[in-house]
Amino acid sequence: MKKRYLFFISQDYSFAVLRPLQQEIMRREGEVKWFLYGREITYEKLHEEEMRLFTIDEVIKYNPHAVFVPGNIVPSFIPGLKVEVFHGLPGTKKKKTGELYHYIIRGMFDLYCTQGPSSTVVFQQLAEKHGYFCIEETGWCKLDPLFYKTNRSGASQQKTILFASTFSPRYSKAEVLFPILLEMMQKYDIHWYVTLHPKMPKETVCKYKSINFPNVTFVESTELIDAFHEADMMLCDISSIIYEFLTLLKPVVTFQGDAGDNSLVNVENPTNLEKTILSVLENPSQNHEVISETVMRFHPYRDGKSSARVLDAVDRMLSGEMKPKKRKPRNLIRNFKLRRELGYWKL
Repeated sequence: MKKRYLFFISQDYSFAVLRPLQQEIMRREGEVKWFLYGREITYEKLHEEEMRLFTIDEVIKYNPHAVFVPGNIVPSFIPGLKVEVFHGLPGTKKKKTGELYHYIIRGMFDLYCTQGPSSTVVFQQLAEKHGYFCIEETGWCKLDPLFYKTNRSGASQQKTILFASTFSPRYSKAEVLFPILLEMMQKYDIHWYVTLHPKMPKETVCKYKSINFPNVTFVESTELIDAFHEADMMLCDISSIIYEFLTLLKPVVTFQGDAGDNSLVNVENPTNLEKTILSVLENPSQNHEVISETVMRFHPYRDGKSSARVLDAVDRMLSGEMKPKKRKPRNLIRNFKLRRELGYWKL
């Protein structure tokens, strides 16, 4: 029987996360339909050949075997196994209470597909505590295409830096770094790729997009594979994209980032940033062993088959081979809010 899968999304980053999974589903002759909702998603990013459901009534009629979600919430009133595939790798962003965002349990998922041993251990502890979801370590489906291509496209010896920044005012350094980077872009024979979080304020995005130098390329956050491979290093603040880049075993310089992570080269004082960047470019392998050890903890999979492992885990749950100890909570408040947001009140 052909299996039916639903991709439930509200943010643009979800396209890059789920398309490798879609490719594996098609390879297995399954069927995928997308449900897009909310004001923050760009509906035009859906490809012409990708099938979209427009209403919750259509979703319920479609009756998916499993629902894949890169975000944090999914309504219980739509059918199917609810599968969390995450929108990022484990990062260091915390709530003001000190709780890491990556490990917040909202009572809405049946299966968490973890990305490596470090996150698997935490989620296994949470599964023991709550009892209503299963854990399977699969690797992250978004990174599968990263390992299809392994070589730089050109023969140029020009050094290349990928600059990325998160959107959160609490963590983003895009505004502070703008004049420093602008000066470096003019001063050195270095090619720069620039990418900013989709939720970054438009004024900041426009400022970076207005840079009109031949050695600067702005790249959308959903189209980063080539930039990842071309870059010799990344410059960032605090963002999970750091760890995506680290899986290629390349160095990352952070500005006022996580000083406790010794796989990163963190700079606190802006006057030291230029010197540090040039030093890392000159000797990019200086931290290679530490980076390798770190990557093995959070995402050891380099075979491009994480999507296949995700679907295998779903199959085991659908067959009853793997199941939680008890039922999920009813989650009345969150489901009421989702009904209101989606305009669906049928029982």
